[in-house]
Amino acid sequence: MSWNRIILTLLLSINVSTSILYAQKISISEDELIMRGILYNEYKSYENSYEVYKELFDTTQAEVYLFKEATASLLGDIHILDSIKRLKMWDDKYPNTLEVRRLLIPLYLTARQVENAKIEAEFLLESSNNALDLDLASNTFLYGGEFERALVLLSKIYETVPRESILIRMVEIMDELTGERKKAIQLLETHRRINIVSEEIYIRLLRLYQKEKDIDGILETYKDMYALDNKEEYLNNIIDAYSYKRDFSSAIVFLEKEKRKPKILYELYKIKQDFTKAIDLLDILYKKDNDAKWLAEKGILLFENAEDKDDKKMIKNVLYYLEKAIVLGKDDSLYLNYYGYTLIEKEVDIKKGMKFIKNALMQQPDNTYYLDSLAWGHYKSGECSEAYTLMKRVVEEEGLEEIEIIRHWDAIRKCQ
Repeated sequence: MSWNRIILTLLLSINVSTSILYAQKISISEDELIMRGILYNEYKSYENSYEVYKELFDTTQAEVYLFKEATASLLGDIHILDSIKRLKMWDDKYPNTLEVRRLLIPLYLTARQVENAKIEAEFLLESSNNALDLDLASNTFLYGGEFERALVLLSKIYETVPRESILIRMVEIMDELTGERKKAIQLLETHRRINIVSEEIYIRLLRLYQKEKDIDGILETYKDMYALDNKEEYLNNIIDAYSYKRDFSSAIVFLEKEKRKPKILYELYKIKQDFTKAIDLLDILYKKDNDAKWLAEKGILLFENAEDKDDKKMIKNVLYYLEKAIVLGKDDSLYLNYYGYTLIEKEVDIKKGMKFIKNALMQQPDNTYYLDSLAWGHYKSGECSEAYTLMKRVVEEEGLEEIEIIRHWDAIRKCQ
């Protein structure tokens, strides 16, 4: 935790009130000085504010001005040692004043007099169970390196008033200083399950899960965030988490329920080879945007989904959808190759098929899958030498791991 943050917390913990009885007795000149002090504070002119309240205290000896003087000193980080000296003089005259302890602690810390700050914190703890005082003391021990003791004090506050700000400070200490990250996660999880929480709690959880490399924790946190607020960002992160886990089945179930991201759902259907659902979904997508891409995709999926790969009616439909998509302008090399290879493999029109594959190679001249298709076209045309030259390049680059490449290579070598 940063030094500035500790001091700011300490300042917020100080509660200095003005005596109503005394306010009734102030003179006009004091009124003017008070107004000046207020304005100087508002415009963060703490040097001037300090001087005004110092004059008011020296003139009236009213403790409220001494405390405001010390507060200006803290806020402006000015005259720190002088403020300590003046507060100690007041304490000698009026011992055991809690407001003096509350101001001396941050003043000592600002002056890097940690041991003196601890002494004042101990006195404060003996005299008060007020949450603000426990908070003030906890920061003192935190800065002094007594992390466990700081945690104990913060825990007491949290048990009484389970505020997010206290919990977050506890979590930071556990994560960064005491090596209790898993316990910090448990605290955050418990808190969010029994309280209405801000996004900050979820962000803290995500950071801790990331440090722990707990993808399940990240996923569940994003799902809970998405349930509370259907942000696109959360949905995308959920999908990413499922993808990282390669849990495509769960991702499909989630997206089917949410009825969002149909294009991603379509890709997941293809990954899981659920071609029937994929075809049904792409029909919906085509009706929605009339993108010819879905016609080409349908042609491919009809073939992939067919039990009989030689069924003539199926092949006719496959070629129909692919050709229609290409005519409508979807000349992506993937579709050109699939269309051309089908024409060759099923011996519908080998020369036409080779023409489309060559067009695909114009887009991706080094694509070994397209070179394989062209080699197969030459083989089917009886051009064994050309087929061998191309297929040899494919094997050198891809090896002999895919069944289709092995089948083509064996046939072309025999032809050669």
